[in-house]
Order: sequence, then C-alpha cells, then structure tokens
Amino acid sequence: MLLGVAGLVRGDWLDVTTDQAKKVADHGFVSALLTISDPSKGDDRDIQRVRSLYAEHGLNMPMTRGGYGGGLCSDDEAQRKWTVDFLTDTIRLSAKMGCPTTYFRPGSLNPNGAWLPHPENRSDATFDRLVDSAKTACAVAESEGIKLVVESGVVCPLYTPQRVRDFFDAVSMPALGYNMDPVNLVGSLDIAYDTTSLINECIDLMADEIVGCDAKDFTIVDALLPHFEEEIIGAPNALLDNVTLLKRLNQIAPDITVTVEHYPDEKIPAAAAGIRKAADIAGVTWD
Repeated sequence: MLLGVAGLVRGDWLDVTTDQAKKVADHGFVSALLTISDPSKGDDRDIQRVRSLYAEHGLNMPMTRGGYGGGLCSDDEAQRKWTVDFLTDTIRLSAKMGCPTTYFRPGSLNPNGAWLPHPENRSDATFDRLVDSAKTACAVAESEGIKLVVESGVVCPLYTPQRVRDFFDAVSMPALGYNMDPVNLVGSLDIAYDTTSLINECIDLMADEIVGCDAKDFTIVDALLPHFEEEIIGAPNALLDNVTLLKRLNQIAPDITVTVEHYPDEKIPAAAAGIRKAADIAGVTWD
C-alpha cells in the first residue's frame, strides 16, 4: 500500500515545481495528485517535464483531478454535455501523462458548488443523468486504457454505500472504479458513532471496484443540530476507525494509494503521522 498526498502540490499541473515535488518526497509520500484546470492546455514537452520531475523525486502519479465542477448530473443538458466533454478531454490528457486513473466527480445541482446539498440530488432523474455521463466517459477511458474513479458523499447523488453499489450496477462498465472516502458518507450521528460499520459496508459492497482511498478524519461539533467537521487523523476527538479501514483495504486491495487530503500544508505532517500510526496498529506496511 502506498501513501500519497493531495496537498503540497497545488494549483494546475502545468505549474508544478521542483520545490513542490521535493517537499512531497521529503515528507515521505510516494505520490501526489495533479489537478487539470484546462485539458486543452499543455503539450508533449509539458507532459515530459512533469513526468521527469516526478521520476526524479521517486513519485508516482496515481490520479488526476479535473477542475470541471458539478455538471455531470446537471439537468441543463448543455452544461452536462460541456462537463462530459471536459472530462473526456481530461481522460485523454491523463492517458498521455501515463496516469492510470482520473477522477469522476458526481457533482450536485446546487449552483454554489459540486459538494453542496440540493434536494434533487437524491432523485432518480439526477441519478440517471449521472449514469449516462459515466457511460460516455467510461467508453473513452476504456479506449485510452485507464480507469475513471468515482467518489461518493452524503450531499451528492451517491449518498450511501448502497447507492454507490446501485451506480456501479447501472453503469456496468469495467473502466469504472471507486475512490473510497468514508468521511464523506457520515450523514448522521448513528453513523458518526459507528464508523466501523460504515467502512465494512463500503468494502463489502465495492470490494472489487476499490482502486484508491482518501485519508482524513472528522469530529462532531457540540451543537443542538448534528454538525460534523474534518479533523486531523488520529486527533483525540477524531472518530473514523482508520485501523479497520487500512486493515480491510490491505486485505482486498494491497496495491492501492491512500491519499492524505483536505489539509493545509502546515497540518499535513500531523495528518500523515496519524494515518501512519493507524497503519502500525493495523499491521500495514507502506511500500
């Protein structure tokens, strides 16, 4: 199992610097995600520069993430088509870069952001549009020889482990994989107080599709209404059962990259220490 990071290398892939790559390696990570803001920009020289930069610092490139917003499930067909086209262009660029996967953002009908709630996100019509977008993109990913990797979350159309399973069954294409991020699926106090069951449900339902995992943690905020916030992995008030998460992932997908994400650069070392401690307890060795 590999330990990577989604921070330290920030901004567009064309702007990656030697100092950023060195910082990733100096923190003991072996991979760093890349963001593609516009897949129409860049050429073969840019691709070679980034690949050489990663190789020089012993880094791999597990996934690219396109900056295309939440339009893959949009009820505006022009917006959805634009987003699908952006994603397919990102897939082709990722393949040229030698990256084995690119990210499929399930999105939202909320105009303020792709990871914000909307009542129609849970409708069958929204789900069906997302399936249609995925089929189109998966066909391109398959032709390019890479995987399209979807994530889930309580605010988006893939809001429970079972809904994710339904999505895989509906798309039914081998180019689709799953990036596990259990914190995104914490939608109630019952789940928050029993993340072990959530983790087991996700892995039981999607064991064959899991190709990556994001590492972060969360806590419950003292308030009248349930409210959750992300927290440093392994902090005293953190609640995710990362030991079970790593132990089970190591059993079913020992070669995947676990990516520390959503932390400002200054908090990444503490988060990395937390996931490494969980790995020691779980008996997982990082490659």
